[in-house]
Amino acid sequence: MKPIVTVGLDSRAESLSTARWAAREAQSRGAVLRILHARAARSGGPDRPADGGGEDELPRWIMERARTVVDERCPGLPVTEELSEGDPVASLLEAAGDSQAVVLGSRDMAPLASYYLGDIGLKVLARADTPVVLVRAREATGPVAEDGAVVLGLSLHGPCEALCEFAFDIAARRGVLLRAVHGRSLPEHAYGRSGVDSRVSGRTTERAQLELGEALRPWREKFPQVRTAEKVRMESPAHAVVRGATGAGLLVVGRRRSRPALSPPVGHALSSAVHHAPCPVAVVPHD
Repeated sequence: MKPIVTVGLDSRAESLSTARWAAREAQSRGAVLRILHARAARSGGPDRPADGGGEDELPRWIMERARTVVDERCPGLPVTEELSEGDPVASLLEAAGDSQAVVLGSRDMAPLASYYLGDIGLKVLARADTPVVLVRAREATGPVAEDGAVVLGLSLHGPCEALCEFAFDIAARRGVLLRAVHGRSLPEHAYGRSGVDSRVSGRTTERAQLELGEALRPWREKFPQVRTAEKVRMESPAHAVVRGATGAGLLVVGRRRSRPALSPPVGHALSSAVHHAPCPVAVVPHD
């Protein structure tokens, strides 16, 4: 049975770029592309039958439009279409269960540095047990850059196997550079009356570089064909990953499956990445 890549679509124009991105990813994986449109269940009334009316035209239009751009982008790619009625979040999470990745669109809110991740996308991102890729287009119907480097944002605070596996695999399939980025704030004692103590800054940077190199070592051995580069930034992880994604084709970041009670569904660095990175963002769940 072939693997599956699921793309969740709605009627927004950026869904076209989302479909194109998902089609290329499915093709490179040798996977089936599942086009999914999920909408809230309709309720019938005395003058409104639950199984009729013009509301059926929109889903068909969404599917036909997506199928057209997919066929143009990846002729011959196996595609299935699925219309789901009910809770869209539940439908997407169910689809994620047998998918290698779920691809969703995000809406531009500013010309350069931010975009809007809707309530459905945020809930899927926070709960899916498979990687979720968020795609936006700077122009509603224009292409998304795909051939830039894969940027891997690593915190180095815990296991990173799932992130590295995903990032190295996609870099290998695309034949592009993988650039690992780590952000680390300087310790308090690095700051004095005369500014930053260069000795403390240097030691902190050197330690971070050693840790980053050690985290990447087994993946460089597993994927010797992937060209790699490293960058340690002495700044907050949130700023580091966004700045590091400039000119990239994809940013890969992680999300812990378990978070403390009463904490936000996603952390600050992840929230910054998905709302401000200038390229598609893949969010990989990990322990």
